[in-house]
Amino acid sequence: MGKTTRFVLGLTGKLINDLLSFIVFCVLDVVDVLLCYVYKIVDFFVEDEWKPCYCSSPKDVIVNSGGILVSEKGEGEKIVCVSSTRLRLEEISDTLYTRPSLVAQVSKTTVKRPGIGGQSSFAVEMLQEKIGGGNKSRRVPRWSDCDCDTCNSWSSSCKDTLFVHTDGPKDNVSENVLFIHGFISSSAFWTETLFPNFSKSIKSKYRLFAIDLLGFGKSPKPHESLYTVKEHLDMIERSVLEPNKVESFHIVAHSLGCILALALAVKYPKSVKSLTLLAPPYFPTPKGEEATQYMMRKVAPRQVWPLIAFGASMACWYEHVSRTICLLICKQHRTWELLTKLITRNRVRTYLIDGFCCHTHNAAWHTLHNVICGTAAKIEGYLDMVQNHLTCSVNVFHGQDDELIPVECSANVKTRVPRANIRVVEKKDHITIVVGRQEAFARELEQIWKTA
Repeated sequence: MGKTTRFVLGLTGKLINDLLSFIVFCVLDVVDVLLCYVYKIVDFFVEDEWKPCYCSSPKDVIVNSGGILVSEKGEGEKIVCVSSTRLRLEEISDTLYTRPSLVAQVSKTTVKRPGIGGQSSFAVEMLQEKIGGGNKSRRVPRWSDCDCDTCNSWSSSCKDTLFVHTDGPKDNVSENVLFIHGFISSSAFWTETLFPNFSKSIKSKYRLFAIDLLGFGKSPKPHESLYTVKEHLDMIERSVLEPNKVESFHIVAHSLGCILALALAVKYPKSVKSLTLLAPPYFPTPKGEEATQYMMRKVAPRQVWPLIAFGASMACWYEHVSRTICLLICKQHRTWELLTKLITRNRVRTYLIDGFCCHTHNAAWHTLHNVICGTAAKIEGYLDMVQNHLTCSVNVFHGQDDELIPVECSANVKTRVPRANIRVVEKKDHITIVVGRQEAFARELEQIWKTA
């Protein structure tokens, strides 16, 4: 096939993809607005309360008890004053409440989806709860959340700490390693792949911690949480570092976990001995662009192909569509798990489905926006801190065929941290960078730790 033919086919495919994407996501814009009203009605009849969402129209509100002031005239209202040491407003991504419709984005007008464009009443209510002390975590799942034992195992415990899978010696520990999973995953991503493949010498000296992040897996899934970077880090400290008296540690993180790993490394610059990042989502923001919005468009480009981008786009842009998908997935969790075991008898498929299912929409929605999009303007600072103030080794792995986080992201990391060792693994994608090559990756990690 000649270059001209390939070029024509490629251009044709792109045009078809763009046209279908425009049609599909315009329909989703309308569907999401309609679902907003559907969920409000169902929430009211099933739970006797309206569940606020980010489609809610912002209002001029003064909340004296919480010290929140929302009263700014103009294109959109926003919080302009807040008195709290527990929650900083910059941790809340504007992508939560500013998501222009596809038509508006294409036409580059200022028209936004109904009710979106300023700080929503939901964010105000959330902030009021957290600043005023908040209520105790709601432990009864909502009607649209999964009610299986795995997802709600935390509710039977009096401890509000993360689920932590620990492996290795209890005494005479020479090293500690913290594993942080990616978005809509769990600690099983590590424990079912890498942990069985570490050598006996490593397991005899190294204490391995694999956590379920706040809102995922078997960890707590509080309804009032905004799932900010600070909240995630606080839970890691409370669940791993403090109770186990961890003074120094290595970090291994995947995808979204890379952002938390960098934030943790910056907070504990003298404690981190090595930093291993897999598919870090780092897109430098061009001049004149809003960092959070640019990150959202890069991670979720609103394209129907590839499928992984289509899924990310629905999860990121459409609050009620993604809630519906979460509802369907959660309600079929047990059925899918049983069918997987009976038909495939493949443990890999089972634990991946577990990690994908064991979360709430609230946790996924806020984590995606407040961690991935909300830190877009901070990652450069994190990387500069790692380069200039940390002496730990930095290693980056990326699958050559990764369609969600392109290889260029790791190259971008290299530009900010020149000493980083970058390895692009051929014929591997976002998941198979670990799954399927766990033995080889376990050996690579052991070498990194020994030479750190």
